[in-house]
Amino acid sequence: MMMLKRLIALVLSAAAAVASMSAQAQAPQAPEIAARSYLLLDMSANRVLTERDADTPNDPASLTKLMTAYIVFGALRDKRLTLEQPLTVSKRAWDERKGDPSLMFIDTTMTPKVDELLRGMIIQSGNDASVALAEGVGGTVEQFVAMMNRQAQAWGLKNTEFKNVTGMTEPGHRSSARDLSVIASHLIRDFPQYYSYYSQRDFTFNKIRQDNRNLLLRRDPSVDGMKTGYTEAAGYCLVSSAQREFPNGKRRLLSVVMGTASREARASESQKLLNWGYSAFDAVRLFEEGQAISTVPVWKGAAPEAKLGASSAVFVAVPRGDGAKLQTKVERTDPLVAPLTKGQRVGTLTVTTSNGVAVAEVPLVVQEAVPLAGIFGRAWDAIRLWIK
Repeated sequence: MMMLKRLIALVLSAAAAVASMSAQAQAPQAPEIAARSYLLLDMSANRVLTERDADTPNDPASLTKLMTAYIVFGALRDKRLTLEQPLTVSKRAWDERKGDPSLMFIDTTMTPKVDELLRGMIIQSGNDASVALAEGVGGTVEQFVAMMNRQAQAWGLKNTEFKNVTGMTEPGHRSSARDLSVIASHLIRDFPQYYSYYSQRDFTFNKIRQDNRNLLLRRDPSVDGMKTGYTEAAGYCLVSSAQREFPNGKRRLLSVVMGTASREARASESQKLLNWGYSAFDAVRLFEEGQAISTVPVWKGAAPEAKLGASSAVFVAVPRGDGAKLQTKVERTDPLVAPLTKGQRVGTLTVTTSNGVAVAEVPLVVQEAVPLAGIFGRAWDAIRLWIK
């Protein structure tokens, strides 16, 4: 009996190893990236294409300002602030001049507009602009930092904690490549009306012209953002995003590199990731927005069937040439009993490769509401369900 158990264990272990090797063989080999940690996300398919130490907390430097901007954009959305609104410059904001070159060069005699401060923070990476915006939105920097941390917690960012709004090195101030990819993705998706700030190559304020430190904006026409960062502790960091046209639509990739050796290295390593992601993977458009993926019977409803679909177009990223081998499987609530509301989640669409490796799981929702049937229809279905 003991020998049989050992034999079964060996067979199961061998099967698991073969499955693992098969999955690894299918995944394209990522390039060698000279960075402390990195991550490449296909935003169109919502899939991480490659990563290394992406959950390790690191000093994020000025990548912190991605969250600073997100909170300010939220205040603009909620009408607590306007782009043309002038803000006072406190002594605390002016004091950012001491010992750091990342400045917009505002002083206490000025009242720059919110739009100017956003450009100063995003394009010039101005710490002084970041503090002025934080005080304008939160009242104090400390209250604004609390808002940043509440947002991080709401998104489930377990490896992120903010201590300031600028990214200056401070004990406990940390984030990870994965968490930063979440923040950047939310910026792009939640505030498309403000994303163009990140593509601007330079900004002049008070007769001082400064270039955007993101070198890829001048090298790759598909790159339209996002943010650089550097401190001695963090090394050179870059979150970059590119969007390229393909026959089945636009495709956006987002890369995060942390802890590279130089300004040139963070640009070249990011470019390497983006080019590999576009060349090694295909984005397959499986279903259009509003397209019925499955039509299923409904019990006790005014309509006999319900159409299920995704809330948006379904893209999946697969190794180049594997798109024709994809398989789909629908799992849903059964029996499906009315009433059903539009947008109600009732199942999941799983997309796998031919050897069973899952590449996407998409929530299936009801596309058109199905109200309750009349009393006799409900009674008849209740009998049928009982028999079934």
